[in-house]
Amino acid sequence: MTDKLILNEDRFFDPDPKIRKVARELYEGVKDLPIISPHGHIDPRWFAENKPFPDPAELIVTPDHYVFRMLHSQGIRLESLGIPTVDGSPVEQDRREIWQLFADNFYLFLGTPTGIWLNHEFSQVFGVKEKLNGKSAQRIYEQIQEKLQSPDFLPRALFDRFNIEAISTTDGAADSLEHHETIRKSGWNAKIVPSFRPDGVVNHLHTDIWRQNIKDLGRASGMDIGSYAAYIRALEKRREFFKSRGATSTDHAVLVPYTHELTSGEVNGIFQRALKGRATGDDDAPRFTAHMLMELARMSIEDGLVMQIHPGSYRGHNEMVMKKFGPDKGGDIPIQTEYTFNLHELLNRYGNDPRLTLVIFNLDESTNSRELAPLAGHYPAVKLGPPWWFFDSVEGMTRFRQSVIETAGFYNTVGFNDDTRAFASIPARHDLSRRVDSNFLAGLVTRHVIDLDEAQSLSRALAYDLAKETYRL
Repeated sequence: MTDKLILNEDRFFDPDPKIRKVARELYEGVKDLPIISPHGHIDPRWFAENKPFPDPAELIVTPDHYVFRMLHSQGIRLESLGIPTVDGSPVEQDRREIWQLFADNFYLFLGTPTGIWLNHEFSQVFGVKEKLNGKSAQRIYEQIQEKLQSPDFLPRALFDRFNIEAISTTDGAADSLEHHETIRKSGWNAKIVPSFRPDGVVNHLHTDIWRQNIKDLGRASGMDIGSYAAYIRALEKRREFFKSRGATSTDHAVLVPYTHELTSGEVNGIFQRALKGRATGDDDAPRFTAHMLMELARMSIEDGLVMQIHPGSYRGHNEMVMKKFGPDKGGDIPIQTEYTFNLHELLNRYGNDPRLTLVIFNLDESTNSRELAPLAGHYPAVKLGPPWWFFDSVEGMTRFRQSVIETAGFYNTVGFNDDTRAFASIPARHDLSRRVDSNFLAGLVTRHVIDLDEAQSLSRALAYDLAKETYRL
């Protein structure tokens, strides 16, 4: 076993020499294309302030739930990884200790996309020449730390080095977007735009958090939200504000993609009960969300923002982790999801309107060929988002292409997005996608399903054109 970190040039390509040869050629044609990152969770503050990243642990371990969910699954306490607690109770502060613990257990990521991304990141971004493990941990920490303090590794410098053409952040409905404004006024020529995510004021009507979010929405929109009509107008005003700051899309997480338009009396009744803290979670909340998906689609037709939905994730499944550390800590678990009946009302109202682009992200693979590919292959509004969360992997992306392309075609998908909070992993994630898609297309070429020149056009579309065109970036 070698301790050298070497990335094989043919990684993720088929061992069949005929397929591998074509895959290499296709990949060479797209590997240096600019990155379009239309959906993710990068903090715009990094680029507004352009300060050095503090240390390797802060950059690579603590912000990335892909990393610490695996460590947690092996009984490693999140406190020992420096993950902040909701109540501010103590967690490990020694960044070297956090890094050492991470390195001691790096073997857990063998065969996973996280391991693939991290090795690419270590090798290609930071020039690390040895594998990360317990023995090499502190040497690699020092090497990365030294580079993070240099001008070449400031956030804006890395953005340019990664050849990012456009990136979209994810921002709450009441967000001031002050960091986006700072970036714009700085004169730095980078396209970093917000994406409107109103989950906090749409979902979970039975919680006190929702009522506080409504107050925040009212302050941000300059309105007193005491009625459903005022609430809708506030959302429309915030969407207008986001568009003025460059937004091209919205984003909506729902447990199930149920859509249904309520009567005026029904929706006003639920809204008033929610304002008083009397809405029910089992009935009022899902019905209100179903109605709001209809409203949000209507808004997207009117203002042109691309509508993304992320159904099928039971968020915060681990109640202990959710209570102690808050959301987005690796405890989101996929559920069985139905689309054909749930989206029927929305698609029959709006799915034939060319002004609507509805991008659907899916966590239930069993629906890809049975429901989603046929829906995307029929309704002009529907596009299929790439595999995400548990399926943004070599096998997951391959299965996705195999299950949807024959019915939906390539051009009813939207290319790739990285959906990441880990900034330094962006080039690794896009490189993996470009390699996997090159290999998939090479298989079609060698089986004479498509010609090489067609595969070259498709390869560029999947790596760059589809994301740029769909999200109007």
